[in-house]
Amino acid sequence: MKQLTAAQLKEWLDAAQAGQRPAPVLIDVREPWEFDVVRIPGAKLMPMRSIPARYLELRRDAETVVICHHGARSYQVAMFLEHQGFQNVINLYGGMAAWSRDVDPAAPTY
Repeated sequence: MKQLTAAQLKEWLDAAQAGQRPAPVLIDVREPWEFDVVRIPGAKLMPMRSIPARYLELRRDAETVVICHHGARSYQVAMFLEHQGFQNVINLYGGMAAWSRDVDPAAPTY
C-alpha cells in the first residue's frame, strides 16, 4: 500500500497547479458532516460506506489519493480499491488531521 504525508500531497498539488505534473484524483471517504467542516480543495466526497456501490465511478488507472480524518478509513478503502484492481491508489497518512497540523494550520479541526 502506497502512502504519502500531508506535506508530500501539498507538494504534489502545488506542482500540478504549476503544470509540472498531473493532479491526483482526491477521494474523501469521511462523512458529509466531516467534509463540511474541512476539506482539501478539489476532493470528491465518497463516504466509506458508499465505496462498494460507487467505486466503478473511479478510473482504475488514475493516481488516486484517498483521504479521511486520521488515515485509518482511507487505508481500508485504498486496500479495497487495490483488491478491485486499482493500481495507483495512495493513502494520505495521518489524514485531514495531519493536513491541518502540517500544511494548513488555519484549517478547522474536529
